[in-house]
Amino acid sequence: MECMSMMWGLVPVLLLVSYLQNCVHGEPEVPCYFIFGDSLSDSGNNNKLVTLGRANFPPNGIDFPNGPTGRFCNGRTIVDVLAELLKLDDYIPPYATVSDHRILGGANFGSGSSGIRDETGRHYGDLITMKEQLKNYQVAVSRITNILGNDTAAMDHLSKCLFTVGIGTHDYINNYLLPQLYPTNSEYTPVQYASVLINQYFQQLKTLYKNGARKVAIFGLGRLGCTPIELGLYGDVTETECVEFVNDAVQLFNERLVKMVDDLNSNLTDARFTYINMSGIQSFDAAAFGFRVKNNGCCGGQLPCLPFAASCSNRTEHLYWDFINPTEAANMIYAQRAYISQSPSDAHPMDIHTLAQLHSGEADDT
Repeated sequence: MECMSMMWGLVPVLLLVSYLQNCVHGEPEVPCYFIFGDSLSDSGNNNKLVTLGRANFPPNGIDFPNGPTGRFCNGRTIVDVLAELLKLDDYIPPYATVSDHRILGGANFGSGSSGIRDETGRHYGDLITMKEQLKNYQVAVSRITNILGNDTAAMDHLSKCLFTVGIGTHDYINNYLLPQLYPTNSEYTPVQYASVLINQYFQQLKTLYKNGARKVAIFGLGRLGCTPIELGLYGDVTETECVEFVNDAVQLFNERLVKMVDDLNSNLTDARFTYINMSGIQSFDAAAFGFRVKNNGCCGGQLPCLPFAASCSNRTEHLYWDFINPTEAANMIYAQRAYISQSPSDAHPMDIHTLAQLHSGEADDT
């Protein structure tokens, strides 16, 4: 805890790498970690799907110990860094390959291009929607029940686990903001679309709760109007850092997400949900951390990162690895602030470190 209280202001990324390596020691903070989401967390679930939305080829994984595993990143994703901060023994394996031996420690259900809505991202090919991720999780719960012997033991085990859910990015980038391919933009105003998404998301999170989740961190959407893909579609990269109408639409979703978290905490009193303010976290002073390139991905620029494509050598100076997903250097900063808040606005009502320490049904008094 003392190690994590270090001042952030001018810490360069390379120093932060060493800092995290030295700080993360001791007993795991949770016995298990289950992950739901999209390309920001996928660690290989899309590898065998018929889809353009895969990342199990170079230069993806150029800085990851095992090379290209299916992560949409040059190295670690935000959930990989969180696993380290939680002092877990290893990264959480993708559900597609997780063994019974390892499933007690958690599984990653994330799928690149997926969304809250079933049609999101379908122009890329096959994917695992949030609804399908929850079905896979229910199968995983059955496997855990068989291993532990009964439902009571399984539910007790799951109540101690951390769950993170980060989904919705592609419901905008690969749905609402692609009117050429999807009708949602003409069917809903931005306010209506945010409400429709939240209503569906609320039901999905209640399903997660009904199947044992009791400590759940929900990632808000980041500043999607600042991603290279949106700058390429709607912005003038020589003059504009972000496409503000996109960020405004995302903010409508995030505002409703905060209220949804409050509603979940009020209604499901034996569980704790928390909101991670990714848009706020991503508003940090990038230059102070050595990031010089914010409008182009290291691989692909404002287009997808293709197999065996050339990538930049100055990866710690790029915020984005490809046209949507952050570099490992950016993920380290985002994960650290999600884990222990730098600002009171980073998390509501608590950061992930505090959530991990809670016992099932315990309220945070801070």
